Amino acid sequence: MPIRPAIARDTDFLWRVLLEAYNWNGEQRFTGEQLVVDPYAARYLVGWPRSGDFGVVAETDAGEPVGAARARCLPEGEPGYGFVAPDVPELTLGVLPGQRGRGHGRVLMEALIRAAGERPASVDRLSLSVEDGNPAVRLYTSLGRNGGSVSVFESAVEDPSGCCGCAEGAAQPSGLRLRL
Repeated sequence: MPIRPAIARDTDFLWRVLLEAYNWNGEQRFTGEQLVVDPYAARYLVGWPRSGDFGVVAETDAGEPVGAARARCLPEGEPGYGFVAPDVPELTLGVLPGQRGRGHGRVLMEALIRAAGERPASVDRLSLSVEDGNPAVRLYTSLGRNGGSVSVFESAVEDPSGCCGCAEGAAQPSGLRLRL
């Protein structure tokens, strides 16, 4: 499966993948319109790509995108759900529903980790947030068995909109820190 760097013209697809990540359980809990106006979701992609952003896109042999993984550093005053520190990029990974379960997520994560190491200022940590019950947690924790480390942390970021499926005002249940 071809993997290439994510670029500005991929923005619409990255929004689609963000929506898939938010609707990971197959229910349409959110619409694209809701994500664009929600400040917690929008901070992941508004202005893509800005300085420091990086990502990868998986495509079919015909050039159709099927999934993407991207990372962005967020400021302490506007943290994401998996926020660790301003210098630790938070990642989002999503694969289109008809393409899941085929190893594309692992290929995307491995490519994103390689891209992190190839940055001018090499990135040695990534973070993300995973809702309780999301089967993708198995992928993320398995990456720790391949030379890196994975640790679970409790997110201190509140979700006042209930956007991520948490009760209004509740903290996200957990996040993962990946040391590359």
